[in-house]
Amino acid sequence: MKKQTPNFEEAINAASLWCKAWEEGELSDEVLADRVSELLETINGARGFFVISLSSDSPLMDRLPDALIFQLRRSGEIVVDLTAKNLVMSTAMTVHHQRNNNLEEGLQSNKIKRRCQELLRLLEPNSVKRRLESFLKATQGEGKDIDFFNHWKYDEAQIQEIASAINSIAEN
Repeated sequence: MKKQTPNFEEAINAASLWCKAWEEGELSDEVLADRVSELLETINGARGFFVISLSSDSPLMDRLPDALIFQLRRSGEIVVDLTAKNLVMSTAMTVHHQRNNNLEEGLQSNKIKRRCQELLRLLEPNSVKRRLESFLKATQGEGKDIDFFNHWKYDEAQIQEIASAINSIAEN
């Protein structure tokens, strides 16, 4: 029988349900990790998981269970890439919200940034290093990720803050 792969919306719904069940003690760390590992097999599944786990009030990303860390590391490049992109985007949005005096939204973006930084410290170091070095090159106007920066129209202040956020990972 062919395994079903969730679309983005289904992945968001599943991740939300599982995070809530885990938080309420209805799902063990191991069962949660097994279920999340299924989402991490596809880009839409992984994106859906990270939308919920990084931005929600669930404490999952603030106290990652070892079983989940294992699954996130096992998923390799897809998790490293999405986490690095979320770091870049949330850092840029933190600057944007600060400029516009949107305190609540700024705090939310900063929470996502912090969670991404912590997760990147736990993932496979060589993969993280390669991915973050590519983004650092883009902060200097070079490399393949310059298109990513241009697409989102990051300005100099955002780019400087992105470089600082990336460099802080290596410092801690």
